[in-house]
Amino acid sequence: MSIKADKWIRKMALEHGMIDPFVDRQVRNHSDKKIVSFGLSSYGYDVRCADEFKIFTNINAATVDPKNFTSDSFVDIKAPVCIIPPNSFALARTIEYFRIPRSVLTICLGKSTYARCGIIVNVTPLEPEWEGHVTLEFSNTTNLPAKIYAHEGVAQMLFLEADEECEVSYKDRGGKYQGQEGVTLPKI
Repeated sequence: MSIKADKWIRKMALEHGMIDPFVDRQVRNHSDKKIVSFGLSSYGYDVRCADEFKIFTNINAATVDPKNFTSDSFVDIKAPVCIIPPNSFALARTIEYFRIPRSVLTICLGKSTYARCGIIVNVTPLEPEWEGHVTLEFSNTTNLPAKIYAHEGVAQMLFLEADEECEVSYKDRGGKYQGQEGVTLPKI
């Protein structure tokens, strides 16, 4: 990037719709209440999690199979907080909708606040010309229940801009997760 990262992200979000809705500063308090920060940071963007969750459970003795995924593997909740059982897993989605430029690769990483609590966000790429809500994967690595807060920061997006556009983008090859909205389950 030839300009400062935060200025580049702001420009791409405001002029090209790369992040919508876009918060142009780091937000740490809301209504005088401390929250897990979200919004534009020095070299990335901290995304928020919506209040839609799929919590994995074994009440139906299901097997998680990416080729034959069944709703018996999870329960759906819509709530301001998600409690992930010990040594378990949940899916959520970003509030923000992304439109990744053809010359950019984006990487989703976990925030240290959650990592220090044993909650891991799976590292995932957002490929050039992918767009949609990002489905987030949270693993609770502890033997205690763990909370995820909706409408607060949960992960950071880092943007890597290439000197030239890619030859074949995610959109060009008709990627199966293109334009996803809501929490999106595995597809084959």
